[in-house]
Amino acid sequence: MKWAFISLYFLAILHIHFRGKVRLPFMRQMFDHSSFMAPINLFMHIFSKVPSTPYFPVNEFKDLAPLQQNWEIIRAEAENLLTLQKIKAAEKNDDAGFNSFFKSGWKRFYLKWYDASHPSAQQFCPQTFELLRGIPSVKAAMFAELPPGGKLNQHRDPFAGSLRYHLGLATPNDDRCFIEVDGQRYSWRDGQGVIFDETYIHWAINGSDSDRIILFCDIERPMRFRWAQAVNRWLGRTMMTAASSPNETGDQTGGVSKLFRVSFVMGQYRRRFKAWNKTVYKLTKVALIISAAALIIFI
Repeated sequence: MKWAFISLYFLAILHIHFRGKVRLPFMRQMFDHSSFMAPINLFMHIFSKVPSTPYFPVNEFKDLAPLQQNWEIIRAEAENLLTLQKIKAAEKNDDAGFNSFFKSGWKRFYLKWYDASHPSAQQFCPQTFELLRGIPSVKAAMFAELPPGGKLNQHRDPFAGSLRYHLGLATPNDDRCFIEVDGQRYSWRDGQGVIFDETYIHWAINGSDSDRIILFCDIERPMRFRWAQAVNRWLGRTMMTAASSPNETGDQTGGVSKLFRVSFVMGQYRRRFKAWNKTVYKLTKVALIISAAALIIFI
């Protein structure tokens, strides 16, 4: 039974690794967060109602039409947040999902995050908040800023239960500002939306001289069967809510993000250890990985 589980887990990782034209180096994929979620994501991909393609036609997602129709209202609230300096990085290292993005200047303001509570969203963005509340398929939403020179490195998102929707609000309208998903490039434009599968390798850069503000949403992945949709909804509600991060005092911080705050502090000691002696650090890391694998196999 144990070996069957290990074999299934490894096959799920191989599925994630070989999905798409662009791939991470194999050893990096083995220890990437998307590999820890590989069995769940294999389930999502097998029972997905939408095809396995990097991009999807926006007009096939009719329920998102109100967002595109009201993009100027949404943009006005985003620009007001910019003036108030509310679109920002996490101040207490309590954003487990997007912490690595802040290094490049990427910033965010949460409008919705699964079942978590963000009173600040309703306070500062009442019209956008109401629009999003009227679209149940939107499970998470935020304003996302990428400044000139900002870059997000190649990565896969860990959870395949959603698709990603970007709506251009205040963008450079410039081909030098783009996202690339499985090798296919898209440049944001004001008032235009794009939907893609974030479990393909993707990265983004703003090579222009202007800021980029978009509405960034997680759309619940349509599944082929009601029971599979119910499983997806339950997983999103439990796992993803636990990764919630606050905009302001009074917003909910999920358990995963609270733990991440602790691990970030511990990571500072890890980085000091690495700076002290890289060879010893690498040997220690390999020894820990081998020990963990041995525990799984032989216990």
